[in-house]
Amino acid sequence: MLEPIKALGRSAATRAGTAARSALTAASKLKSNEEEYIVGLDIGTEVVKALVGRVTPEGDIEVIGVGRQHQKLSDMQAGAIADIVSVVQNCDKALGQAEEQAGVSARTAVIGIAGELVKGTTTTVRVTRKDANKQIDIEEMERIIHVVQQRAEQRAKQQLAVELGGKEVDVRLVNSALVSIEIDGYPVTNPIGFQGKDVVVQLYTAFAPMIHIAALERTAQELDLDLLAVAAEPFAVSRSVIGNKQSGNFSAILMDVGGGTTDIAVINDGGVQGTKMFGIGGRAYTRAIERGLGIEFDEAEHLKLALGEGTVPAAKKKEADEALDKTVEVWTSGVELALSEFDQLDHLPHRMFLCGGGSSLDALVDALEKTEWYRTLPFTRKPSVHHIRPDQVVGITDKTGDVTDHTFITALGLLRVGLDTLQFTENDSGSIRDKIDRMLQV
Repeated sequence: MLEPIKALGRSAATRAGTAARSALTAASKLKSNEEEYIVGLDIGTEVVKALVGRVTPEGDIEVIGVGRQHQKLSDMQAGAIADIVSVVQNCDKALGQAEEQAGVSARTAVIGIAGELVKGTTTTVRVTRKDANKQIDIEEMERIIHVVQQRAEQRAKQQLAVELGGKEVDVRLVNSALVSIEIDGYPVTNPIGFQGKDVVVQLYTAFAPMIHIAALERTAQELDLDLLAVAAEPFAVSRSVIGNKQSGNFSAILMDVGGGTTDIAVINDGGVQGTKMFGIGGRAYTRAIERGLGIEFDEAEHLKLALGEGTVPAAKKKEADEALDKTVEVWTSGVELALSEFDQLDHLPHRMFLCGGGSSLDALVDALEKTEWYRTLPFTRKPSVHHIRPDQVVGITDKTGDVTDHTFITALGLLRVGLDTLQFTENDSGSIRDKIDRMLQV
């Protein structure tokens, strides 16, 4: 049980902001009783981003409100909330900006979760059926998927116990997606009605520690938001580029370089193979500049942002790049190590797509493009490196003109997860595929 809300002692500004948004909610209901809205809330280590999206009759999303608010150094730690009170205030400001621009108040929200303790893996389970001549039905498929999820949860708990020195951690499933199904070695997209002896299911699952999820739930409660879903951020980024029509030949490595962590997702043949996270992000680069140039953190942060924008004089840029060299080298080693853990793949996709504020640094892109970090990994060719553009996000269009670059991709991905969840919840077509998708909803 969470403590009463009043125990947090929200500031007058936060209470006023929530009251203003409540008034806007009433006005929104008068404006339209039919339209549906979703909030994508990306609580980053450096910046909170809030997007208000309107669900269109065609089943897509239009972004109609954008808000941003910087966070203090003590608010987040390695992608996880460290100060709920302060984070709530920051979220309230970002959400207020987005709703003011949108002219509506949205209450249904999807919030992202990141950090090294979020475990996303693809689990493969082989089930030998007693009666190979019996057709597979939806009830049997549900039992098989439940077994896969249970095994994945045990694996996530074991990984966390090892990383935390034997300490047991309660975890919760936050995302689940079907990767592939084979029956007697034959790949199928819909197993219902097939006969066969051996069923092999690959399922992507992401688990997060309950303490982190509880902090996000508390944040939503304080903001008077209905939490539609909590999404592992690399999964959200994956959903942003896959969309509804999963392409059987789409393969890529997606990297979200945030303020506190780097989140990596590998997509192979249209399915999320797994996600990895490690604790080096934009803040580590700011610290490197702070140490290397002997300047204050705020000045180092401004210099880092200027590097990303390409507005630093050549002499100063050389100093900053030299200060960054060692951290970039460690980061590149982290990428190499994370990708080496995808040993179930014969080869890694050669296309790499970056997003997040940390990926704005030329030094990171140069490290991926100009060094031979990839030589020990199973690439069939040198990987190509690109930033994800907002117009590449499937099913989402920006009506504000403010969603301009790769730093918004995670927030757009959260809207995509929200749309998926709404569609699976509301779709009453009764098709077999819909029922399988509904099983996987958390």
